[in-house]
Amino acid sequence: MNKSELLMNISEKSGLKKIEAEKALNAFIETVTEALANEEKVQLVGFGTFETRSRKAREGRNPRKPEEIIQIPASKAPVFKAGKTLKEAVNK
Repeated sequence: MNKSELLMNISEKSGLKKIEAEKALNAFIETVTEALANEEKVQLVGFGTFETRSRKAREGRNPRKPEEIIQIPASKAPVFKAGKTLKEAVNK
């Protein structure tokens, strides 16, 4: 499912116009992005949790030149952990 299909489903299930559904979805995405950038956790009970995890600096290989070792800097990675209700719904 891509974004336009998601918007169509949201619009149908909520009774919102497609443009309103898009504004709501964009606001949700922007809010979660800002929270993660500030290293805050976003927890939606039953659905899941969005959070960031720190990745240490490490050595890696250049895919174009496998013999070349490169330094990969430390970074933060966004992570989603599914909640119990979502897991149960998927496994029905």
